[in-house]
Amino acid sequence: MTSLKTLYSPLLLGITLLLVCACGQSSDSASSSVQAIQERGKLTVLTTNLPTTYYYDRDNQLTGPEYDMTQAFADVLQVEVEYKVYNSTKDVLQGLRNKEGDLAAAGLTVNDLRKEEFAYGPVYQQTDELLICRRGTKRIRNEKDAAGLAIIVAADSSYIDSLSSYPDISWTASSEYNTAMLLAQVAEQKIECTISDSTLYNIERRYHMELKNQYTLAKGSQLAWMLAKNNPTLKQAMTDFFANYRKQRLGHTLDKYYGFVEAFDYVDTHKFLARVETRLPPYKEFFIDAAHKNGIEPALLAAQSYQESHWNRKAKSPTGVRGLMMLTQPVAKSLGVTNRLHASQNIYAGATFLAKMKKMVAHVPEPDQTWLALAAYNIGRGHFRDAQSLAKKLAKDPDQWHEMKDVLPLLAQKKYYKDLRYGYARGNEPVRYVARVRSYEELLYRHFAAIGAKSSYSRCPVVSTNDPIKTHSSHLGFISGLNNSF
Repeated sequence: MTSLKTLYSPLLLGITLLLVCACGQSSDSASSSVQAIQERGKLTVLTTNLPTTYYYDRDNQLTGPEYDMTQAFADVLQVEVEYKVYNSTKDVLQGLRNKEGDLAAAGLTVNDLRKEEFAYGPVYQQTDELLICRRGTKRIRNEKDAAGLAIIVAADSSYIDSLSSYPDISWTASSEYNTAMLLAQVAEQKIECTISDSTLYNIERRYHMELKNQYTLAKGSQLAWMLAKNNPTLKQAMTDFFANYRKQRLGHTLDKYYGFVEAFDYVDTHKFLARVETRLPPYKEFFIDAAHKNGIEPALLAAQSYQESHWNRKAKSPTGVRGLMMLTQPVAKSLGVTNRLHASQNIYAGATFLAKMKKMVAHVPEPDQTWLALAAYNIGRGHFRDAQSLAKKLAKDPDQWHEMKDVLPLLAQKKYYKDLRYGYARGNEPVRYVARVRSYEELLYRHFAAIGAKSSYSRCPVVSTNDPIKTHSSHLGFISGLNNSF
């Protein structure tokens, strides 16, 4: 796979040319100019600890969409990254005012009020702003229906600007809690309602299933990095960077973190969690052992099995696939299965077959390797190979799941499948299949983590809500200091 430095090498010349402009900046902005950043060898990024920004994953590795993007930007600048992590958007903005960093990357919404004080880089994502209450709250159809609700919103968030357009809605700003914490408070019935962007809501509702979107306050809110005004070299470097990143990597980054979150179904999730307690226990050790023997994550294998059979040992589809991993007769026979309804035989064979699918795309880095393998397991190797060939014809990358998600559904269209070796296939199914498995795997993690059967590629964050600001040198992989405790 092409490295980011190679991918963005055409930008380096442009960034070098920007350095000559730094001499005309004020002393404050010059300290964050591209030249100053490169001279000190460090880009300082202000952010928050949230699943939509920056966090430590289950393996204590830094991750998150803002982390990935700022790392790629730093690679272009050929510098290290230092992260200063704050508890709230309000504190991030204050940090930028105090010149504690070069840029703020924290899922920040572009609005006119902030433009008066700060500058923005290019827009990289859009979200909606939602009124979130607990299920059972009265139906909200318009602004007047929301009158009288006790709404608490994170201080200095963009939601306050949106709420100003609704004079009938009253609200209170909280400096103590960020939006993720307020969503948890709603779920726990400690507060009535809050405001959240749609991306964070889609993630959090999978863990707090009583949350419900009651009303859309604003559609198409734009997210971008923020920086001090009068810093033309850094702003231009951001502009050049995103012009390339948007073409080459942005789709992959967004799918990596959000590609499965909309596969949420309230009723289905309730059933799933109940079956974790009632149906999973007899098979749990089989999933763990079969997964470990085949280099697969146990939570993933169990999640795949649930998507296949709902952990029903006697499951049978109209096409004749059977058992916990829904094996076809030819596959079962090739793997030595004598009875597809035998739980352990079926699970071990399913794990072996998934491992074969992973070997087929062994050159692809995780997590795309696993997602592509799941799609091949679902639709079959022949149709999957057809989709890969079609991807190449359409100038799509067959090794990136976010690209293949667009190609696979085309297998159901005659103008495409008529020229393919294996012909027609229901290409939408593997796309839904992978999203569902990813969603179940995230929910299953806690049931396997206690015994060390963890998932190495999942995106479920470990979020601290009370820590002081931490400064992380991500390339060195350690906490380099503590600043300004709250």
